[in-house]
Amino acid sequence: MIISWNTTQACNISCSHCYRDAGAKRFDELDTAEGKKLLSQIAKAGFKIMIFSGGEPLLRSDIYELISYAKNVGLRPVIGTNGMLITSQVAVKLKTAGLACAGISLDSTEKARHDCFRGQNGAWEQTIAGIKAAKEVGLPFQIHTTVFNWNEGEITDITDLAIKLGAVAHHIFFFVPTGRGENIEKTTLKTAQYETLLERILDKQQQVSIELKPTCAPQFMRIAKQRNLSLRFTKGCLAGTAYCVILPNGDVQPCPYLPINAGNVRVTDFDQIWSNSLLFDEFRNQPLTGACSKCGYDDVCGGCRARAYYYADGDYLAEEPWCSYGR
Repeated sequence: MIISWNTTQACNISCSHCYRDAGAKRFDELDTAEGKKLLSQIAKAGFKIMIFSGGEPLLRSDIYELISYAKNVGLRPVIGTNGMLITSQVAVKLKTAGLACAGISLDSTEKARHDCFRGQNGAWEQTIAGIKAAKEVGLPFQIHTTVFNWNEGEITDITDLAIKLGAVAHHIFFFVPTGRGENIEKTTLKTAQYETLLERILDKQQQVSIELKPTCAPQFMRIAKQRNLSLRFTKGCLAGTAYCVILPNGDVQPCPYLPINAGNVRVTDFDQIWSNSLLFDEFRNQPLTGACSKCGYDDVCGGCRARAYYYADGDYLAEEPWCSYGR
């Protein structure tokens, strides 16, 4: 099982798609002691992979302490970062703390495109410098790319760049319009583009040695099954079943793109929320509706619950809107 903690709302840049609408630090963010208590409860609940994200998690002065604590309680700590703050010294501190892997965002092979999207000139160069710093000290890293209609054509080129840079994986996030991202909803891929890109990614996977992982695009599991491809993943959408997110203030949600609360860790221990939440019970036991109820692949796909929520007026059990299979 895998879990994300948005450790802070603070960020050093202003990305167009930010689901957390990050910028300034929230006044009510969990402190170090609360964070350690949360990490212990996460381990108790049976989670294995602990993602520290944000905002920009490297803006937390205690991030190294939290990473070390996570490892000590049996979690595999990883981080999601824009990479711009990773110097050689930071990379050494992350490695020493026990970080298993850094997920670094890179959305284009073209500097100007990436910089415009990330809202800061020079962002691409700083991210590449961060990647090189991680590589120099032997800190494993993977590249994270969010897909839009303006960069869809270069996704496998970014894979090639990731390999050249020494990444261990390329995870490709299919945009869900939440937070600041609602302002750019028109840039999301629609049905035909969506399916075609997933086919291209699976084709590319057969040609490269690093892992390619579509995220928020659970149909890749259906396509892989149709093509008799063997993947290490068990299901596409894990929201509320084998994955959830903790917000900076301790609210618990099924995924970062689904703004519905299952509880707050300041009120109820996380392991109790995970086990007893009525919301999570729905995700685990209630049947999906529409095409997702009859396509025959709901066991390996599940449709994107966040995308269903956004496009079906809050119905998170509705059919995946950008999948035509089964209709």
